[in-house]
Formats: sequence, structure tokens, C-alpha cells
Amino acid sequence: MVSIHTNAGAISALQALRTINSGMASAQGQVSSGLRIHTAADNAAYWSISTTMRSDSRAVSAVQDALGLGAAKVETAYAGMEAVVGILSEFKSKLVAAKEPGVDKSKIQKELGELKQQVASIVASTSFSGQNWLKTDVSDIYDSDLNRTSVVSSFSRDSRNGVSLNTADFHLRESSLFNSTGGGILQADTRDLRTIGGIRFVTGTDVDGYTTNSRNNARIGGAGEFTFNFSGPITFSDPSHKITFDVIVDKDSSTQGLPLPHDPGKPTLGITIDRSTVDTVLGAGANGIISNYTQYAAVLSHAVTNAGAGAFVRTYNYNYPPYAPIIDRIGFRTQESSGLDGSYVEVANLTVNTATGGAGGLAPNSDFGERGSEMTLTFEPFEVYKDVVVSFSFAVNGEPASAHSFDRNYVNNLLGKDTGKIETADEMVTLLQSLITRPGTIIQNDGAGGVLVKSDPAVDRKSGISTRIEFSGIGVNIEPIARRNFMDIDIAASPQSIDSYIQYIEVVLQKTIDGAAALGSLLTRIDMQSSFAQSLMATIEKGVGRLVDADMNETSTRLKALQMREQLGIQALQIANSNAQNILQLFR
Repeated sequence: MVSIHTNAGAISALQALRTINSGMASAQGQVSSGLRIHTAADNAAYWSISTTMRSDSRAVSAVQDALGLGAAKVETAYAGMEAVVGILSEFKSKLVAAKEPGVDKSKIQKELGELKQQVASIVASTSFSGQNWLKTDVSDIYDSDLNRTSVVSSFSRDSRNGVSLNTADFHLRESSLFNSTGGGILQADTRDLRTIGGIRFVTGTDVDGYTTNSRNNARIGGAGEFTFNFSGPITFSDPSHKITFDVIVDKDSSTQGLPLPHDPGKPTLGITIDRSTVDTVLGAGANGIISNYTQYAAVLSHAVTNAGAGAFVRTYNYNYPPYAPIIDRIGFRTQESSGLDGSYVEVANLTVNTATGGAGGLAPNSDFGERGSEMTLTFEPFEVYKDVVVSFSFAVNGEPASAHSFDRNYVNNLLGKDTGKIETADEMVTLLQSLITRPGTIIQNDGAGGVLVKSDPAVDRKSGISTRIEFSGIGVNIEPIARRNFMDIDIAASPQSIDSYIQYIEVVLQKTIDGAAALGSLLTRIDMQSSFAQSLMATIEKGVGRLVDADMNETSTRLKALQMREQLGIQALQIANSNAQNILQLFR
């Protein structure tokens, strides 16, 4: 049907042209912009993701710039630390040279003075953008919260679209050589715990400049033992001449706090020395004569050992080189082999019948051994600083040691303080009682300002050389520490301190090397993070491109196809309109 009111063919052709034109406009937009999704209307979800990620990429770019600034600061600090390490090494060599006899220490001190000034100059000039990590101004350089600085390291977004800026932290305590309030590596460290309330010893060397990391504090019991000096010679002319005595070992002491009953010990009665004993030990050529102390000790030892008395006889040497013998000194000592708890030796009921020399200086005598399972700590007040951890082990009588540790928070919570200070012997008692929970251990104030630590005699009756009480493996996590200022070293004024100066320089040199290593590690991390940031930006750009970029090959091909369809559509419209013209011809 042909209608003069409605040209269906033209309408259809026109609709097709509209569709083609819309597609061409989209394709042309993609070709000109290179984007498949250019506005939110194109694809709201992909447009939102791509816009957010492009924003994040710009933030990562800013982080990379910040990393460059941080790297410059760290490199500057590292250069300064490296230079100081070299000077400290030279400083140590000068101190070693100063130990040579005849060296003019005043001249070497001048050289040391120049090196000190060079260190100060390097430290003062090691600054970048107004920041100096070698010369700091921190109110408490030991406080990890106050001495922290940071370098921007990354930008991140979580699953809930929360964003955060992450940093790489660095503690200036590791690099600060001089701090305005003290505590720099080349300044005295005020955190010295000294004897830790008496549980360790501090040597004179420690007092002179540095504190080492570990000390043991042990009390070891002593066996019952007494001595006498030989006088002789002693002559046994005929069989009637003899010396007899009793030996008693390992009875309990009434002065060591042991509960009753007290064991009377093991007696050995009637030990006899006569001419036959002398000749057996010294040989028939002795003719019953004991001429010197070594011979008498040998004869006594033979008689006591053969009697099974549980004691032995000995001679002595001085305890220093060349360890010469102590002439005429003879001693009786318990072997602590009786199976009893005590440590005791006694010579009693001595009878003497000799031709000359009497008993050779031997007389009735006795001695109790010591209980090693108790000690008194000489208390000194001390403070546990933040981030400081004290550790030690405790054992009695050789039993397996128990390990203990405490820090500032532990002390404050225990004593209800906020200072970390142990100020009295009673507070030290409270601290040790909270840590050492071994059954039968008594820890108390000794009444004279010290702290008594002992095994309860009601539970542990033993005394003698097998008993001991010990604090061992005593360590403080920050040690060794320096206790003097680098700038105060003066070998001309204190030549006796050269050894201590060398040890001090070794300590601060190692800390400076550690600081340089920490800076190097941070610089490596910054470099890695910078490389990652660059890679991340490229990855984000690539990912966004996959979402919104147009495929130019596909788009250009589609555009050509649409252009062809447009031409065909125009022709179709012309044909549809030509039908209407043919109808109008009928009325002419």
C-alpha cells in the first residue's frame, strides 16, 4: 500500500541513519580521544575505577618524590657517619701508639684534639634541608617515641576504600653522635645500671669508662679446713714413741641457723703415727725422723687416709706467680665424703710421745665449712630506663638455673611507680621475690642496707664446697655502653686511662658502624620502595588502560563500516523519498 500520509520507507531509512550517526559519533569520539570510556555515561563502574586509580597513581608519584627527598637526607647522614667511622679508627690507632714507652703523649694529644674537632665539624655540616640526623635536638634520645623520625614510603587503599600514607621509621638514637640533652653515641650514656642493685660486680675498668654486657655473681661454700706450721724435726727413736689423735668430720654447725637436732659428725678414733709409719712412708733410711714439713704432711696423709677418716692432709702454694710453696704450712681438710650434710674437720684427743719435736706443731683444732647457699647483695639504687631489659639466671647448689627478666614497665607495675627506679633495699627485695619463686629461697633485707638471698636452712641443711648460690648470665640489652664523653678524652692529663680510652673508642666505634649500617639499610629500603613506586605507577596506568582505552584497530574498522552504512542509509532514504515523487507525478 502506498500512502501519501506516511512514508514508511523514509521513516525506516531515517531511523537507521540516526542509529548509524550515533554509532559514528561514539566511534569518532573514541578515535579522537583514544578512550573507550571517556565519561561516566559510557560505563559508570569502569569510569569510577579508572578515575580513582588515576588519582592514586598521582599520589604514588608524589610519594616517589618524597622518597627522593628522604633518600637525600639518608645519604647525607650516611656520608657523615662513614667519615666519622674513618676518623674514629684513626683515633684508636693514635691511642694504641700512645702506649709505646717514651712516646710524647702531649704531642699525640694535640693530634687527637684535631681529630676531635674534625668529628665535630663533620657532624655540624651533615645537614640536608635543615635536618641533621647526626646532631640532634631530642629531649630524651633514649625514648623511642621521641627519637623517631620517618620517611614517606608508600600510599595504599584498603578494601573499604580507606587510604593511608605509610612511612619508614628510623630512630635517631642509632645515628645521633651528639644530642642537645646528651645521650649521643659520642656522649656519656646515662642509662648505666651499674651493679643492678647488687646482683653483679662492676670492675674498676668499668668505672673508668664503659660497662660490659654480662657479669656473674656467685657465692661458693668452703670446706672445713684448718692449718698449722710445722716445727721439727720429729724423732721416733723406739716403738714406744708415737702420736695419736682422733679425727671428726662433717658435724652440723650451731651457728648456721640449722634447726635441731645437730648431727655430731663422723668420728675416727685412735689414728696413730709411730716409727714404723714414718719408715713406711719415708723409707727405712729415715730412721724414724721427720725432717721437714713435706715429709710430715706425707706421714699424716698416710695415717689419715689409711684410717678412712674422711679427711685429707695437704700443703700449700701462694696463689700468684710463680706460685711458690708456702714453707712449713700444713692443713687438714674434710673430704665431705661422709654422706652427712655438714662440712667440718677436727683433730681431737691428741697425745704425744716422741723423742724430739713433740707433735711437730700439730695441736687440737677444728673448723666448720661455709654455707655457700647464701649471699648478701650490696644494694645500690638504680633506674630501669625505657626499652631497657635486664635478664639473669638464678641457681642454688648446682641445680638447673631459672631464667628471669624485667623492664621498666615491670618495675613500675610492681612498685606502683612511673619512674622505673629501685630506690631502697626493700624495693629490691620486692623485685627479687616477685621474680625468684624457687621453693625454700629466702630473700630479705639484711638490716644493714643490703639484701640477703639464701636457701632456707630448714629445707637445705648442706654446707661446704658443694654448696653455692649464683646469679649468672646477667645481661642488659643496651650494653656495652659508654660512660664518658668523646670530646673529654685527654691522654696527657690522664695517661693511666689509655687502656680504658681504647676500650671506650672500640665501643663507640662499633656503635657508629652500627648506625651507619642502619642508615645503609634504610637507604636500600628507600631505593627499593622508589623502584616499586615507579613500577606500581606503570602497572596502574596499564590496568586503567585495559579498562578504558579504546582498541584503535577495532574502532577505526568499525568507523569505516559505519561510514559505509551511512552512505547506504542516505541512498535508502533517497529511494524512499523518490517513491513519493512518483505519486505526485500522477496528479500533474
